[in-house]
Amino acid sequence: MKVLVVDDDVVSRMMLMHLVDGCGRYDIVEAEDGEDAWRQLESGLRPEVVFCDLRMPHLDGMALLARVRAALEPALARMPFVLVSAASDSDTLAEAGRLGADGYIVKPFAAGQVRAQLARLAQPDEDPASVAQRLGIAPERLLLYLGGLRRQLEEAAAPLAAPPAQERAAQLQRLAEGCATLGLAESAARLRSVAAQHGEAEGGGSLDMAQAIQAALAHALEAVGRQQLRAGD
Repeated sequence: MKVLVVDDDVVSRMMLMHLVDGCGRYDIVEAEDGEDAWRQLESGLRPEVVFCDLRMPHLDGMALLARVRAALEPALARMPFVLVSAASDSDTLAEAGRLGADGYIVKPFAAGQVRAQLARLAQPDEDPASVAQRLGIAPERLLLYLGGLRRQLEEAAAPLAAPPAQERAAQLQRLAEGCATLGLAESAARLRSVAAQHGEAEGGGSLDMAQAIQAALAHALEAVGRQQLRAGD
């Protein structure tokens, strides 16, 4: 699994790369600033997680995050993105959240912070053969289950299909459990997160919340598609 580390300060960059390396077997790619990172992403690099410094010359972390989220390619636009900074004031954190950051790490680095972000964001899909064995079913049955989950996700993502807030939260939670059962841990985590936020939102939440839900559903649909291809091989 690839992890991109972006920081103009070579010492900070090497420290963060060392912490990532200590958390498991990751293919670590480095970028010396936001422009360097964007060039690599435009060239096809698709890491599972990006750790990016906030303040850099040429293209800072916020600007890089904005470019990523505005990308037309879904895999790039929804790429997990963690900002790294010594700043921890509420305005900075709020701006990071508004732009769609998936996490925030405050310098000086702590191994536990890095490990927690990777565990939350870089969870690989379970191998279909392992899923079928765990559930005690044949591969053909697993494909049927994946097809059923896909249909439910498509229905949930359909325009004007959203039920009231509490029902929507329950629907998202059920879909999250379906993803978890079929080995799609990251999709399950994203759906659980938006389900919890939506259930707490007064009056069903904002436009930003609706967009977050659609992003989580789209991520799950992509994961189901990948799992169907793997299961059919």
